[in-house]
Amino acid sequence: MQNKSFLLSIFFLLSVNIFANDILTDYRINGLQDIQKKMDKQLAQEKYWTGYLKNVDTRFGYIEKYDNVLTCNKEKSTLTLYAKDDNNTYKLQKEYSAYTGKIKGDKSREGDLKTPIGIYSITKKISKLDSFYGPMAFVTSYPNTFDKYKGKDGSGIWIHGLPTSQERDEFTKGCIAINNKNIKCLDKHINIDKTVLIIDKKELRQNISKKIFANLLANLYTWRYAWIYNNLSDYLAFYDENFMRFDGMKIDRFTSYKTRIFKKMEDKEIIFTDINVIPYPNTKNTYKISFKEQYTSSSFSFKGDKVLIVKIQDNKFKILTEQ
Repeated sequence: MQNKSFLLSIFFLLSVNIFANDILTDYRINGLQDIQKKMDKQLAQEKYWTGYLKNVDTRFGYIEKYDNVLTCNKEKSTLTLYAKDDNNTYKLQKEYSAYTGKIKGDKSREGDLKTPIGIYSITKKISKLDSFYGPMAFVTSYPNTFDKYKGKDGSGIWIHGLPTSQERDEFTKGCIAINNKNIKCLDKHINIDKTVLIIDKKELRQNISKKIFANLLANLYTWRYAWIYNNLSDYLAFYDENFMRFDGMKIDRFTSYKTRIFKKMEDKEIIFTDINVIPYPNTKNTYKISFKEQYTSSSFSFKGDKVLIVKIQDNKFKILTEQ
């Protein structure tokens, strides 16, 4: 499927004489679609991503969407804010003392008094609320896609302030609480749409090898390549045998569903933007990959957020769940 953005990129390459002869010859003999297929193949190469990531800050992962990273260390009872500077490097801005759940460990059930461990967005800010929660609260996306995959339940996990007129214990029922001066400070320093919250039981893993992120991004685009060019066996090979989609669809039904779609052999356009690849806290070799997906075919179109939870196995990712 030819698209305007792809044509513009070709015209740019020709205008600056980058591979101009090779591109023109390829176009003359095979047409535009063949050039696009070769470029899609190059995006699936780890070599490309290794070069691309050379000067990218991957302290917390590969992050395109978020300007702010909030990390919560439950062991040290801290909430720490990092922000991108002009060099797109995450710098420490503030560290706040925090209260977390009364009971240690990862949240799994409503009322278990535990603060969850995971990666969350902030869905909204509440300013009109019970005075017990201070002047404002930030609502998190708990339970997220991975939480639901693991069978967790519960809701109402906030970052909030402290009571303005009541006494309180030095713990929460599962939320993260900071003092009211600090919650106001936090409010001034973040855009909730551009902030990711990472909660761990202790110090967050940082500075993971860029080779791992290059491999994951190459895998992502290999998965996309199989999807675009209707290679069902290669596409399904990325799914774990225990895969379960956000709506409960397991691997057998998912395979049948995708087989019917791939049999149509439709031309399609699939574009990924705002890609984030973040190590999942308290796990080994598990990552959250999120991005905005633009999908267009003759029978269906979609534009919205996509989430994959993947584990690395034999240098290839396996998708555990997706939404």
